[in-house]
Amino acid sequence: MGEAKTMVALIGNPVSNKGWGAVVGEQVFTMLAEAGQRHGFDVMDLTGTSFDDSLTAARENRALYDYLVVVGGDGMIALGANAVCGSGIPLGIVAVGSGNDFARGLKLPVNRVKTAVEGIVGAIACGTYLDVDMGRVRSTEIACMVHGESGEPVVDEEGRPVNGLIDRYYAGMLNCGLDASINDRANHSRLPGGSARYAAAVLVEIARMKQYGYHVKATLSDGTVEEHDIIAPMLTVANARYIGGGLEVSPYSLLDDGMLDLVWLNCKPNVGQCAKALSNAYNGRLLASQIFSWKRVRQVEITRAHEGDEPPVLMADGEYVGHLPVTVTAQAKALRVLVPPAVAHWHDSRSEGHIMAAIERDGRDPVTGEFI
Repeated sequence: MGEAKTMVALIGNPVSNKGWGAVVGEQVFTMLAEAGQRHGFDVMDLTGTSFDDSLTAARENRALYDYLVVVGGDGMIALGANAVCGSGIPLGIVAVGSGNDFARGLKLPVNRVKTAVEGIVGAIACGTYLDVDMGRVRSTEIACMVHGESGEPVVDEEGRPVNGLIDRYYAGMLNCGLDASINDRANHSRLPGGSARYAAAVLVEIARMKQYGYHVKATLSDGTVEEHDIIAPMLTVANARYIGGGLEVSPYSLLDDGMLDLVWLNCKPNVGQCAKALSNAYNGRLLASQIFSWKRVRQVEITRAHEGDEPPVLMADGEYVGHLPVTVTAQAKALRVLVPPAVAHWHDSRSEGHIMAAIERDGRDPVTGEFI
């Protein structure tokens, strides 16, 4: 008997953008199948009828494939990450649609389908990949579950809320406050283009800004533990740098340092401070502002503080996750991502030294996060 061929599994997003996602998914399948004839691999389609259906298919059939390719935005990357995280199976990313912040941080092509597929095929042929960190968010007590695509409570056949525990990985950011509200509004916007939807949502939610109440217990990079309340409009636990189609909310984040970055607004900013923050979000200087606090953490427990407004539904990679309380932990190099050789070389040249220089430039202590 001949040796089994390498198998590439594909998952698209047929419900996105009024069916356009299904068209792109079929294009990618065809291109991969044609490339497979030249490079000796087969392709199987595991696309389901929903996010959860596709995730279940990817998990249940994991023994059948050697690579997983997802087609879509950050939500599809989250699906792929939760399917293969920790398994060593490489994930290929065809980044299309709105957002694409994780792909952007990896210097992968965005909204260039042919280039993305060629890069994936080249990575398979050359064996080039990156092992990157993930964030893992888990409930610390049973709470009402929510649908990942809508944020609405999960109910049983009799309409009663279904309680359960969150346990999921994310590639980009866990949004716990204003950032989650902005993401939610952008998801429901009818404006064309992900960046336009996000920018409009920013303006609306800033005008309606609340002071959410969090109690945070953080394990810092040096192993020390800090515990205190944070009453703030925004709290983010970042693994990657970008959100909202290019806003650099966490400019100090590295994808392979085994750390997460806790970023929050430490006051309710005025109009001038908001305008300056938005401009700095595109030049890598956001955390040079005194209105933002920052800590590099290994783990953080987030519960509800006695004071402040009730935080919104948490979101990660554009998908709704659930409610506090949660524990968020850095998972070092838990996800293997296919990248073309040129991209792998670029990441090899990007080191902790670059980030330390940016932290020093902004006047912060790299361990405590405080301004010096």
